[in-house]
Amino acid sequence: MWSGDSTTTVDELADAVVASAIDVLCITDHHAIDGARRLATELPCRVVVGEEIRTTRGEVIGLFLRERIPFGLSPEATASRIRDQGGLVYVPHPFDPMRRNLAEDALEALAVAGLVDAIEGRNAKTSLESLQRQAQDFARHHDLAAGAGSDAHVPEAIGAAYVEMPDFDGPSSFLDGLRHGEVVGHHSDPARQWRPRIVPSTSST
Repeated sequence: MWSGDSTTTVDELADAVVASAIDVLCITDHHAIDGARRLATELPCRVVVGEEIRTTRGEVIGLFLRERIPFGLSPEATASRIRDQGGLVYVPHPFDPMRRNLAEDALEALAVAGLVDAIEGRNAKTSLESLQRQAQDFARHHDLAAGAGSDAHVPEAIGAAYVEMPDFDGPSSFLDGLRHGEVVGHHSDPARQWRPRIVPSTSST
């Protein structure tokens, strides 16, 4: 509900978490962290507070955030602001031309500068396996952790892609867990089932 491209309610998300048996959920709304912070106390799973941020060259995700990162900055400035608050820089849906993926030269420059912590080796909404392999190869070449994401804009997609990994107690052990985890997932881009709906307000006033 806090993201501009989804209308999933808190109740729908809670039901989807139970149905998928996901025990840790990274919530990365577009340009918002208020929902993730609220849901950290309301969902039947652990929540990693994140944000999907549009940079001048494409999208970057910050994980373990305490404050919202403004959009419209360069990839380098965005990554630096994520790191400044102890967060992890995660690059979603790389190489996928159907998405607002980070431009390839910008991704390379960010990785060479040491400003990427993990890259998405499997995105459930990316349909071409060749693009998934390209992302995995990039991660290996640059010695980056490879993650996985459902990229769930509807509750039915929760758990379509994930990483089986050891428990963690913060960003550092989370990143280490990604490096030793197993990526699981499949392509999933379901249409939202139509039903009359009133989405509650996310206004804090």
